[in-house]
Amino acid sequence: MPVATPPGFLTWTGPGLNPPQIRPLRTASAGHNGAMHIRVVRQAELSLLQDIERAAGECFRDVGMPQIADDEPLPLDVLAGYYQAGRAWVATDATDTATGYLLADVVDGNLHIEQVSVHPRHARRGVGRALIDHLADHARATGVAALTLTTFADVPWNGPYYVRCGFVALSENSLTAGLRVIRQSEAAHGLDRWPRMCMRRDL
Repeated sequence: MPVATPPGFLTWTGPGLNPPQIRPLRTASAGHNGAMHIRVVRQAELSLLQDIERAAGECFRDVGMPQIADDEPLPLDVLAGYYQAGRAWVATDATDTATGYLLADVVDGNLHIEQVSVHPRHARRGVGRALIDHLADHARATGVAALTLTTFADVPWNGPYYVRCGFVALSENSLTAGLRVIRQSEAAHGLDRWPRMCMRRDL
């Protein structure tokens, strides 16, 4: 199961929840950030997303979390579901090669960041933040009020990083029904051996 790594590496936010009564949002127009380009993922790139995730997860070995580094990427059929729903974006370099990606679910009417992964070769260049800001622009354009995610509270490049990206921690009492389901799934998977939290960015 994918999980969270340094800014510009990998961020896992927990098992997604896409309630059947909520229609998945479609993609917005791609954005640019200097030489960086953000666009919807192509079906032929799905296996590349797995490679990016494997490379990005390795940093967890350096902080005593090898179990996270050893987790397998999302399977191709799950990635294909995000592609088909129009809720998968990639950041590309000047050669149009994917350097990072973001997956989003619809949870309680908001866009929930299921995962953000950036290859370590392209880390600390603003790729992860650009993907998140692109999702925020897409959300505003489609009338979505907020972004949400779950992350490791005490890993410096997780919770503190998202604070810098405009997210705030949610108390247990303020969690919506969908976020509670996600947290229950994380706990069942054993992720609560390290402190986890939900966060929200109002738009």
